Amino acid sequence: MSSNDKLIHVEVVYALPNNQRVIKLAINSETDVQEIIEQSGILAMFPEIDLKKNKIGVYSRNVKLNATVHDGDRIEIYRPLLADPKEIRRKRAEQAKKEALKAKSEAK
Repeated sequence: MSSNDKLIHVEVVYALPNNQRVIKLAINSETDVQEIIEQSGILAMFPEIDLKKNKIGVYSRNVKLNATVHDGDRIEIYRPLLADPKEIRRKRAEQAKKEALKAKSEAK
């Protein structure tokens, strides 16, 4: 093993509403994110993961599949959002405005 083949320890994480999987690996320091995910076996455990569609991050920061990681990093596979957060906030604001107008008209 050469000095370039130094092993580092990383985690691959995927979470569902009722289930979270954390896989710890010791990998070559030159291994990219996609290879690490493939080596973890998580793609076989969760066939719904599509690396072309799911976003990937390291400690909540988006990374590309060809990125390399550091010792102790946590590679996170994100699920697609079920609803757009901006749309949810907009609807809440509209509802609050309607309720405020209704309360104001009832107070008269």
